Amino acid sequence: MRVVFTEPFKKDYEELPSKIQRVLNKALKFLIKNPRHPSLRIKKFPSTSIWYGRLSRAYRFTFQQSGEVVILRRVGTHRILDKERK
Repeated sequence: MRVVFTEPFKKDYEELPSKIQRVLNKALKFLIKNPRHPSLRIKKFPSTSIWYGRLSRAYRFTFQQSGEVVILRRVGTHRILDKERK
């Protein structure tokens, strides 16, 4: 599986606390090996091709999948989910 980092994702990542960056790095390894890993709690936005996963109680990441390519869109607090719904 190949991972593509969008520019908004890269910017979001840089603004994360270092602890959440480490949690995200671990979560991305799970996502690549097993997208159904229970700790990710992957869900899909209704009527879209955008998925989101859980990093902690407060942090989420969003992505799209096209075949063997995962496109990481955004990462941050719950507010990023509101932005993705629009």
